[in-house]
Amino acid sequence: MISTPQGRARARHDTGFWFSTPNGVAAELAAARGFGYAVLDLEHGAFDQSALDLFIPLCRALGLRVMAKVLGPQAEAIQQALDFGADGVIVPHVLDIDHARAVCAHASYPPRGDRSYAAGRIVGYGKPPTGFFAAENERVICLPMIESAQALRDVELILALETVDGVFVGPTDLALSRGRSEYVFNGEDQRDIERIAVAARAAGKPWVLPAWSPAERSFAAAHGASWTVVVDERGALVAGLDGFLDRLQQERAA
Repeated sequence: MISTPQGRARARHDTGFWFSTPNGVAAELAAARGFGYAVLDLEHGAFDQSALDLFIPLCRALGLRVMAKVLGPQAEAIQQALDFGADGVIVPHVLDIDHARAVCAHASYPPRGDRSYAAGRIVGYGKPPTGFFAAENERVICLPMIESAQALRDVELILALETVDGVFVGPTDLALSRGRSEYVFNGEDQRDIERIAVAARAAGKPWVLPAWSPAERSFAAAHGASWTVVVDERGALVAGLDGFLDRLQQERAA
C-alpha cells in the first residue's frame, strides 16, 4: 500500500472519494490519505462487471467502505453490487414512498426484504454460515437518493421504512425537479436539504451529501450529515494539474 507522505494532513474517515472509473491508483491514494468511503458511480461512470468484480475487493482490502451508486432502482443492479461485496448501495431515481418500499427491499434478505441469494465472495465461496442472512442484513447499508420533488415530499415516510438505513441527497436533480434552472446551493436549495436533514435526525438515521464546496461542507457539518463526499477522481486530477501550472507560472515569473 502507498504510504502517506510524512507530515501530510490526513482526511477524516467520514469523507468519501467519488469514483467514475475503476482507478486502482486513485483508490490507493485515497485510502493512504485517510478517506473512509469509496463511492462508485455505476450509473454514470465507466464500470463493467469484470472491473467492478475486481475493484470492490481492492477498495475493501485498502480499508475503504464501498458504497455503490447502482445503475438504477432495479433488483439486478442492487443485488449485483452487493454480491460483489459492496458494503452498501446508493439507489438513484427513487420516486416516492411506494417506489422506495419496493426498491429498497431488494437490498435485504427475507423476511425483511426480497433480496435473492447467490453464493460466492460474500460467503467465502462456500456455504452460508449460520446466521449469515441476518448478519448480512445488518452489514449492508441501503441509501435511497432524495433527488426528486416526489421523494422530498415523502422523505419522512421513506426514512421510516425498515429497509432504508438512511438517505443520500442528489442536490442537482432535486433542484431541477423542484423547478429551479440549476443547483447553486442558494436559500431554496439549502431549505430542501435542511428538510432532509431534519427528517433523518427525527428518524435516527444518517443522511449523506456530496459536498464539493466549503459552503456545502460547512452546512453538512452544521446539520449533522453522517459523512460527505468531498472530491472525485477527475476533480482531484484537475486541481492537481491546475495547482502545478500555477506554481510553474510563479516560478517562471520569479
